Amino acid sequence: MMSTIEMTTHKQAIQKAVDARDNELRELALQIHNHPELSFKEFKAVEYLTSFLEKEGFHIEKGVAELETAFVAEWEGVSGGPTIAFIAEYDALPEIGHACGHNIIAASAVGAAIALKDAFPNLQGKIKVIGTPAEENGGGKIYMCDHGVFDDLDAAMLSHPLRDTLAYLGGLAAVKSTFKFYGKESHAAFAPEQGISALDAVINSFNAINSLRQFFTDDVRIHGIITKGGEATNIVPAYCEAQFGIRAATRKGLEEVKEKVYTAVKHSAAAVGVKCEIEEGLIYADRNDNLTMASFMKQNLESLGLDVKEPPKRGGIASSDIGNVSQIVPTLQSYIKIGEAANHTIEFTKEAASEGGMVGLNQAAKAMAMTAVDLLFNPKNLQKVKEEFDNWKKEQE
Repeated sequence: MMSTIEMTTHKQAIQKAVDARDNELRELALQIHNHPELSFKEFKAVEYLTSFLEKEGFHIEKGVAELETAFVAEWEGVSGGPTIAFIAEYDALPEIGHACGHNIIAASAVGAAIALKDAFPNLQGKIKVIGTPAEENGGGKIYMCDHGVFDDLDAAMLSHPLRDTLAYLGGLAAVKSTFKFYGKESHAAFAPEQGISALDAVINSFNAINSLRQFFTDDVRIHGIITKGGEATNIVPAYCEAQFGIRAATRKGLEEVKEKVYTAVKHSAAAVGVKCEIEEGLIYADRNDNLTMASFMKQNLESLGLDVKEPPKRGGIASSDIGNVSQIVPTLQSYIKIGEAANHTIEFTKEAASEGGMVGLNQAAKAMAMTAVDLLFNPKNLQKVKEEFDNWKKEQE
């Protein structure tokens, strides 16, 4: 077992290694920021990232899990050690670009991986950067989970920019469902009695779902929009469509909420004689952040002089496909403060390319690589991480 002094020396080496790469990492993050690409279309980002990693001696595999913009970059010092992965995200949002700071997520993953290689060329272990497309809209990690991309890992990490620094933050299970309503068109003034309004079914569905809210637990979130409401005011709408996001604390809870929502929608359609079809999207799992890993991350963030906040006791969490990864392997998504703006705003887009964003990138790369040091150089730490994960798995049975 490594002494405290030796561990401190190793972490200091990581900090120096990240600082030595600071300009290159900034350039990488800004390249991605300046060329925002939507989900499953992140071709430039993948080229920037994989070219950088390949130049540094990482073996690159593109198109993993049958996704054009998914990749795995791998470097091994000495065989026989653990495999630690840093997860990169790099898709942008429509209209407002990198308003969730995925350019920083990607660059910090690369920075952490290369820092470990630079500081410890004879490291006993394998380092991976796993490039995951379409976090914002498409669930790339879910497809990658189904293809076994994360199965051989001992631990996985991701650092997400935010307006607070957190060692971890939970995530809700979620699904996006589209409700399609088929009625019968007619002239709304001349022969309304011959029509069947699909829009009435939509409105009834919203009202029925709203009437359920008081009976759901506090963790449940349901939010919907009308994506098609008719063609003209003088035509009884024959086809209408609504889309709802449904969330709950766990996948089991999500299934229960879904059943109630779907029943309400079906009856709302039947009440006015409308046919209803339900198109269900991918299931996003709840996030199982590894608290043992989070304790190491917290110590490392604080050693960098950062004020690490406690996760909110109520609310303040969303959903991500990293939750699906966390069901397979010990996983941690930490957060790094880059400014004051809220995610998914144009203000955050600006912060993701600001000096605060670049400092946050540096800090995130250091904290993740230092946490990897905790796992790679102290087998007992990794054992505790795995024991927590195994105990969680047993609780799910």
